[in-house]
Amino acid sequence: MIKERMDFSHEPDLTIDDLIARVQLYYPDVDESFIRKAYDFAAHAHRNQKRSSGEPYIIHPLNVSGTLAKLKMDVETIIAGLLHDVVEDCDVTAEDIKNEFSENISLIVVGLTKISKMKFKSKQESQAENFRKMVVAMAQDLRVIMVKLADRMHNMRTLQYVSQEKQRKVAGETLDIYVPLAGRLGINSVKGELEDLCLRFKHPEFYYKLTEKVAMKKSERETYIRETIQVIKKKLDEYNVGSEVSGRPKTFYSIYKKMTKQDVGFEQIQDLLAFRIIVDNISDCYKGLGIIHSSFKPVPGRFKDYIAIPKVNNYQSLHTTVLGPSAERVEIQIRTEEMHEVAEKGIAAHWKYKERGSNVAKSKKLDWVQDLVQLNKDTANNQELMDVVKNDIDIGGVFVFTPEGDVLELRYGATPLDFAYAVHTQVGNRCVGAKVNGKIVPLKFRLKSGDSIEIMTSKNQEPNKDWLKIVKSSRAKTKIRQYLSKVEREKSKVIGEQMLDEALKVYQTNIKTLEKKGEFKKAYDELHARNLEELYIHVASGRSNIKEVLKLIPSIDYKEDSEKEKKVESFVQKITKSAKKSANKKNAVIVDGIEDIEVRMGRCCNPIPGDEVIGFITKGRGITIHNRTCDKIAGDGGVRQIPVEWNSEYNFKHPVNIKVITIDKPGILASISDAINKIGINIRSAHAKSLPDQKGSFIFEVEVNDYSEFLKAVSVIEARDEVISVSRA
Repeated sequence: MIKERMDFSHEPDLTIDDLIARVQLYYPDVDESFIRKAYDFAAHAHRNQKRSSGEPYIIHPLNVSGTLAKLKMDVETIIAGLLHDVVEDCDVTAEDIKNEFSENISLIVVGLTKISKMKFKSKQESQAENFRKMVVAMAQDLRVIMVKLADRMHNMRTLQYVSQEKQRKVAGETLDIYVPLAGRLGINSVKGELEDLCLRFKHPEFYYKLTEKVAMKKSERETYIRETIQVIKKKLDEYNVGSEVSGRPKTFYSIYKKMTKQDVGFEQIQDLLAFRIIVDNISDCYKGLGIIHSSFKPVPGRFKDYIAIPKVNNYQSLHTTVLGPSAERVEIQIRTEEMHEVAEKGIAAHWKYKERGSNVAKSKKLDWVQDLVQLNKDTANNQELMDVVKNDIDIGGVFVFTPEGDVLELRYGATPLDFAYAVHTQVGNRCVGAKVNGKIVPLKFRLKSGDSIEIMTSKNQEPNKDWLKIVKSSRAKTKIRQYLSKVEREKSKVIGEQMLDEALKVYQTNIKTLEKKGEFKKAYDELHARNLEELYIHVASGRSNIKEVLKLIPSIDYKEDSEKEKKVESFVQKITKSAKKSANKKNAVIVDGIEDIEVRMGRCCNPIPGDEVIGFITKGRGITIHNRTCDKIAGDGGVRQIPVEWNSEYNFKHPVNIKVITIDKPGILASISDAINKIGINIRSAHAKSLPDQKGSFIFEVEVNDYSEFLKAVSVIEARDEVISVSRA
């Protein structure tokens, strides 16, 4: 049969009797008086309101509940659908709903009520705040988002009655937020419908041209679907596999995505038809797959087993693409009836509610809701939160394994660092390396489905700015930024306190004395600092300068161009310079005027502290440090060079190569190695070869703190009788 998607069309003539009859189909013992009471309550509350279409407003909540009934939601959710706008649009309180119906229904309705009385700088701010509110409500009861999706579905179905500008705005918001949410909840019927509606209102010209082209081939397509269904059904019957086979054209939005991704016209798009085989059990799923692959030629690389490895939203099915009759590419999905129910209705199909509709049972499959709640708490910036929502809810693409065999789903292009942050924030923050399928890989390695990943951590590791270029997920980026911001804040507090302390000494006072007298109050008010710590941060970051602070302290007689002002300025410059030098203790060198930049040592010359060095700017790779005499930078004219100096705070070992020419005799390598080790210098590697005239050549790569330690190593080597010459390689 030719299968149509679940029908969510606008029903202008839907009545309360129709709604109750719809609920009775899956809940025969429903208390219809309870639903009627909710309808009467909503009808009275909305009695004087009209929609943009001119219809009585009550048609909207009726249609919302009608959609929820099609998804077979529980009675409390149906009633919440009827009441979802009464608190926002009418003179009704949450307490009224609680008293008349139930606390659960009241919580759902309140979770859906927009923050309409607050003023925001922009519509984006308002959207973000409303979403924050809904996230918190979702954590308490996921039925909130079910009602919201049904509400958005009906609004999209009647969007033609508002201005084109609003159509595009609502369609964009729906595509960014509500389509991915429907996908994460596994409600593919709602997701597909919303996507097509978004295409219709966001890109109307494309949508109507596409509908025209699809309509032109409708008869031909339907004939092909019927004939292919018969062929598939016959093949399955031959092997006694009981099945229900259906076929349908793919959604307009999926065709649109293929056309834009492949940059081709409609005529060049293949794989426009999808067939679904519903069988009795899992064994028949795999048996059916074998029959299909033996009957039609499978397209390489187009098979996915979501039964063995379900998607994070619990979706299960076998997907394969084959060359069907007339060599047409067709996609075939094979699943059981239960899997199909979950695929179409998602959470509504497999989540159980306690008697009287209390909170939803917990499920590990929906841990992402708690992750969203945590991100909501951790993320102060609204745009950052919305980026996370837009990019990370509909992750899709790569299935990878933890060492324990658990499956994680990550974005395409995800790296081991994304995986580490998906496991736990602290695992991400302390990540020093990763093994993929048993082999050590760099943190920027791109993961593939089926990879098994083990993260290596160190308590001394912490995130750096370069990690932001490596990770793909907004979650990981948010966590890295939060860590860097926290570190920067702590640094600023120390520097700001130092600056203020030194400045106050010039005026024979100190922070403790002034704080006790309450003399910072005016500075707090004028400079918008809540407390002393914030004042330190403002001063260190340059948001406020020391002069401004001093002027706002009542007991200080601050005067411009005085000797005291010059002293203060001198202290501030000294502390700022010192702070800049120690800004990044992980860098062996300090780059004047540039903070927290990626710095690497040139392998050609292996510079060490004590050498005269120059920074060499490399596009996309930060700054590479070379000896001034290095051949690699000769003739560059200084165009890409930058002055640098060694960082005295940096106390890690530096590799350097020492070339030794000796008389060739047995045991010389061991003798020199022993001499180097005795002075506490580590040898990383040693290479030896024989030269003509009974000589030997050795290259030792050793680790030293600075140039003086290098000279110490050279000295002990030169002391050996067999050594002819020692030089730096």
